[in-house]
Amino acid sequence: MQFDILVVGEINADLILKGEVTPAFGQVEKLVDDATLTIGSSSAIFACGAARLGLKVAFIGKAGEDEFGRFMLREMQGCGIDTSGVVIDPTLKTGLSVILSRGNDRAILTYLGTISALRYDEIDLNLLQQARHIHVGSYYLLDGLRPDVPKLFAKAHELGLTTSLDTNYDPREQWAGNIRETLAHTDIFLPNETELAGISGQSNVGSGLRALGEIVPLIAVKQGGEGATAWRDGQLTHQGSIPVEVVDTTGAGDSFDAGFIYGYLNGYSLEKTLQLAAICGALSTRASGGTAAQATLAEAQAATT
Repeated sequence: MQFDILVVGEINADLILKGEVTPAFGQVEKLVDDATLTIGSSSAIFACGAARLGLKVAFIGKAGEDEFGRFMLREMQGCGIDTSGVVIDPTLKTGLSVILSRGNDRAILTYLGTISALRYDEIDLNLLQQARHIHVGSYYLLDGLRPDVPKLFAKAHELGLTTSLDTNYDPREQWAGNIRETLAHTDIFLPNETELAGISGQSNVGSGLRALGEIVPLIAVKQGGEGATAWRDGQLTHQGSIPVEVVDTTGAGDSFDAGFIYGYLNGYSLEKTLQLAAICGALSTRASGGTAAQATLAEAQAATT
């Protein structure tokens, strides 16, 4: 296969503001400590993390014919990602997220733009035939594609690919949108604790994993500084995080996902896969933005000793 992973998802730049970022209305101007324009979107950050670990990655999404779109394509290509499947729509603006970052916490303001416009009939199925695995991110932002994700995953299975999903947060807080049907075609589900609770309807991690484990064979839930817990074949496996000096948590979950899929595709045990994922997530927080501090495989392996 030409590609290890085909990523289907959103494209948007991130503008990260750091410091005392709580806005004050009434025409009040506040000064912040730092501003960074960087690769945004869960799916693109995941793709960059997977490529950084050494996987061959292709990306399908939609961007506008504007500077944010050109910036994102340049940055992804610079990470070694094939962007030939990206659709350019000159009638729409590329999405943008403004991230208000305060160390271990952040708020996100997102303009959807092209993010919600990608449709199933725009996906280059030739790329699907050239990959081992397909990953979909930001499920709840992909309004145009979301109804057809089950069809996309079913097609992937027909062609012999494995599938993974990270829904990310649902801005509408409905946690619906055909999710059960999608999960029925999903091999690996990668939520955080909030997303697991919203989708499963259960208040704690263990019960949420047991509920969704009846649908999805492998689930790994991200728990921030506490590490992560996985479910497979009725068994729970937990892995703690590693100590790092946190600069910015943007994209840490996406780097976790990249480490997890790397381990999965390379036949690692579940324990080793979860450990690699937790390390990748932790190391990514060492710098501003989701991609600046993403680990190479050698860096991640060194952190296990």
